[in-house]
Amino acid sequence: MVNKVAVITGAGSGVGRAAARALTGAGWSVVFAGRRKETLDEAAAGHAQALVVPTDVTIPAQVTALFASAKQKFGRVDLLFNNAGMFGPKKAFEDLGDDDIDAVIRTNLSGCFYCAREAFRVMKAQDPQGGRIINNGSISATTPRPNSALYTSTKHAITGLTKTLALDGRKYDIACGQIDIGNTRTEMMAQTVTGMAQANGTTMVEPTMDLKNVSDAVLYMAGLPADANVLFLTVMATKMPFVGRG
Repeated sequence: MVNKVAVITGAGSGVGRAAARALTGAGWSVVFAGRRKETLDEAAAGHAQALVVPTDVTIPAQVTALFASAKQKFGRVDLLFNNAGMFGPKKAFEDLGDDDIDAVIRTNLSGCFYCAREAFRVMKAQDPQGGRIINNGSISATTPRPNSALYTSTKHAITGLTKTLALDGRKYDIACGQIDIGNTRTEMMAQTVTGMAQANGTTMVEPTMDLKNVSDAVLYMAGLPADANVLFLTVMATKMPFVGRG
């Protein structure tokens, strides 16, 4: 893939970093966005067609500046991977504080909305018109874990956003799809090495999969021609408790 430009949020680590590096390896120009400049610089090191733009996706003005920087450097935006997100605190539902609720909703939902909105504006106005948005959803959107009301609710909302963007983007040649990921070996999943709470009240160390499976899937979705779209794709550890009763 040549002369294509991608904006990746949460690109300093985990899924975002892996996807951004896979895209640069495939010839894309990639804008690495995230809160921590040092991790972005490390992730983008060695890639000539990489641009680092420290960005807090919960702040609309910073999102606007992110896309302005992408346009200034590369001339257009062909792909947004809406990846920035957080699990939130491990608390019983009734113990969640107002700040807990606000932080997760602003990061997982509002930030995704702000980025998609700016991507729409840029993709609608550029010539040739159009582009693609990939939202990072979650298996939790439809099958929650215990004590995950915040994460599950925001990811469920992302599914609704994906469907409406896919519909509203048609007239502008903007495609939108969602990738739902289950149990990838990342920094976030490393927090659960001692086991994850199960619906039956037990704790279990769950099977995981290599991160490359996810970056390969993002690369496939990103590389589709304009007249094709993967609306939903689930990539998961084969033996994780999800299908059936686990």
